[in-house]
Amino acid sequence: MFRIVLLAAALLSACGGPGLYFREAPVQRISVDGSVFDVRVRGDLAEAVRVNEQYAPRFGPIRTRAAFAMAKVSGCKVTEVRGDQAVATGILACDGRPAPLAFPRETGSFTCLETSLRGFDIPGGPYPEYDCDPY
Repeated sequence: MFRIVLLAAALLSACGGPGLYFREAPVQRISVDGSVFDVRVRGDLAEAVRVNEQYAPRFGPIRTRAAFAMAKVSGCKVTEVRGDQAVATGILACDGRPAPLAFPRETGSFTCLETSLRGFDIPGGPYPEYDCDPY
């Protein structure tokens, strides 16, 4: 019984943390349209870990929100998002300049309205495009 409890504690302690590649990167918490992400940027990659509870979210809307959060924190365009509803990894295009080491241009919480289905130019789309304002 003790082994089961120890194993469960070890497995649960890994939930909600960054991947190994992003472990040393500074974290910025950002809220986009009801989804809260811890965003880390390292090199030309960004990671968005969703930290709030949401019942059975689909990856389509979460992917768009995560891409928006990663773009706001990094200041770069997000060209592709991979992952799942809990952890998304974005590939950044910073127009020839390195991704910033310090954070950021915009942080905090955003309220968003869906404006169209054109969305981000991400494979597997279309995904909604949002008009977001900080609050």
